[in-house]
Amino acid sequence: MPTNTIGSTTRSRPLPELLPEDKKRITPKRPRDFVCWAVALAIVGGLVYTTVTNENYQWPVVFSYFTTESILDGLVLTMILTVVSMVLGTLLGLLLAVMRMSHQAPISGLARLYVTFFRGTPVLVQLIFWFNIAALYPNISIGIPFTDVSTPVDVNALMTPLTAAIVGLTLNQAAYMAEIIRGGFASVGRGQYEAADSLGMRGFTRLRHVIIPQTMPAVIPATGNQVIGMLKETSLVSVLGVAELLNSTQSIYARTYQTIPLLIVASLWYLIMTMALSVPQSVIERRFSRSTRRPAAATTAVEPAAGRPVSTTRESLL
Repeated sequence: MPTNTIGSTTRSRPLPELLPEDKKRITPKRPRDFVCWAVALAIVGGLVYTTVTNENYQWPVVFSYFTTESILDGLVLTMILTVVSMVLGTLLGLLLAVMRMSHQAPISGLARLYVTFFRGTPVLVQLIFWFNIAALYPNISIGIPFTDVSTPVDVNALMTPLTAAIVGLTLNQAAYMAEIIRGGFASVGRGQYEAADSLGMRGFTRLRHVIIPQTMPAVIPATGNQVIGMLKETSLVSVLGVAELLNSTQSIYARTYQTIPLLIVASLWYLIMTMALSVPQSVIERRFSRSTRRPAAATTAVEPAAGRPVSTTRESLL
């Protein structure tokens, strides 16, 4: 009959061996711990009390405008700007990261110059610049070089506030994504490149099947932060007259003079969207970090000669 001795076997199967780092640390409570909790609760309670009881916040006005049509339309446009700018910026950033890693000095130099320029100038300045680009190039021609085949383009009509917002946010985001992706490429060991070369992989095939999957654990957290940052940076396009969330609230309090309640409405929506984006970010991070996390404690057996547990996981036998 199998025994149920604690720490040895259960139903003839050995129990997993807990490593020191897996064991839960029990820290005794000290007086300063209770003091810290009391101070923190007092601060939070005071903030909540003054926020609820101060009539200047005008919470009824906040709730009345929270789901109005213009606010929701601005919210939708904010999400569209975030998604479009992040997708285009990530694709362009991937291209720039590959260019930075090129052994050709002119190619890597152009990518470095792009990143330096767009990271070194404020986003607001870039947005205003693109909105007024027609002052430099009022008309451009798109066609086949060295031929008479061309199509004139009116830049002033083309560069609408929405177009300028997308172009400005995308180009700026691409510079940051290029450095994030390049850092992910740097985290891949040289041996992985050599292994891909030994298998006959070249160019895009190596990048898709070997390099990019291994860069994900390093790239995903920073990319998630960039998405949240982009969501908040869309508020800058309000200076161009784009009717996103902040511009919608500004249009309302310009008529009603209820500035604080409308700013609270915008802040609450930004906070809700940020918290909503944090959930899939955590899920994706856990999904791509599985290969870097240490596996769970494995089933162990006792070696009679040494008297020490010997791991029987598949990884230990390879």
